[in-house]
Amino acid sequence: MSGPARLVFSDVDETLIAGKSMFDFLAFYFRRTRGTRGARLAADVGGDLSRRMSAGAPREALNRLYYRTWAGEPVARVAELAEAWYAERSGAPGFYLAATRRALELHRGAGDTVILVSGSFPAILAPIAAEVGAAGLLCSVPGTRDGMLTGRLVGDPCIGEAKRVAVREALRRCPDVDPARCYAYGDHISDLPMLAEVGHPVVVGGSAELTARLPRARVLRPHAALDVPALLPPRPVAGAEARRAGA
Repeated sequence: MSGPARLVFSDVDETLIAGKSMFDFLAFYFRRTRGTRGARLAADVGGDLSRRMSAGAPREALNRLYYRTWAGEPVARVAELAEAWYAERSGAPGFYLAATRRALELHRGAGDTVILVSGSFPAILAPIAAEVGAAGLLCSVPGTRDGMLTGRLVGDPCIGEAKRVAVREALRRCPDVDPARCYAYGDHISDLPMLAEVGHPVVVGGSAELTARLPRARVLRPHAALDVPALLPPRPVAGAEARRAGA
């Protein structure tokens, strides 16, 4: 079997889904496991990280701080409640951004391989990947020991330059795929390293900072699903392909 003609990389939070999965799941998990006290804990963590971000702390450092909150939590329980979180949240209107989801559907229909790229972690991302038919995840990986989360990451958080490294490695493993034909979808300046690695970067939402740094990128309005086909190359007409094959 021949491999895919293109790889398609997509950020998740505020690119494929409307919300911030890591913080939404944090609140969901600690409210379910600790009630009101857990809800306050999650709110305190979110507030602290938000203040640090406003003060200019690097997103990579904030990502590591976020995962410290999970130290001592059972891996199986986190996975179980991540499934419950997804079942509840994905049933609400607007969970997915219609345009990006439609784009990934069209890519898969054209035979492209979709890969999600995120600073979030596998327990949260796995049901999303299954729903959109993603073939792989490039993401932050929490450390575990004896069935518990350690609060530390295995390797670097999948943010910024780490996304570039992950995308380059994925492309390296597919030597027959031309990066100039590949696509990537992102919404934030931290997605720039990933977007810059492919021939067809797409900015979801039209971040002024991101489009200024990558003027060749096309812009996709998050809810404009009808605009998506114009971003993608036309699919071959079956009859025309058959005639060329028989020529």
